[in-house]
Amino acid sequence: MTGRRLVFVYNADSGLFNTLADAAHKLLSLQTYACNLCAITHTPFAMRSQWRRFLDELGIPCAFLHRDELRRRHPDVEAALPAVFHETAAGLTICLDATRINRCTSMEALGQLIREHCLCTAAETS
Repeated sequence: MTGRRLVFVYNADSGLFNTLADAAHKLLSLQTYACNLCAITHTPFAMRSQWRRFLDELGIPCAFLHRDELRRRHPDVEAALPAVFHETAAGLTICLDATRINRCTSMEALGQLIREHCLCTAAETS
């Protein structure tokens, strides 16, 4: 990989069955859903348009992984999820941890954390 990007990792597994189970969980009991990153940025069916606009305006490429995909691609990375990582050719560095993400109650708060903690890290290593 060349350059840099942000990697958002959801506290959920990939795959059709898991996607359907997650959608049902969000519809039936959002307060007990395990991934606050997903709860804030997605409806049970799709990415929120406000989140898509935010990502488009960040000025840095973004990638999205589920926890099983993170384990397969980066088996050496140990982090509570959800999380946001800064990725360079050297690998992944966490810039926004699960504790901070899980404290967020709105997309605006999440966006502010990303701007404060992830964009500064990305600029420092570019």
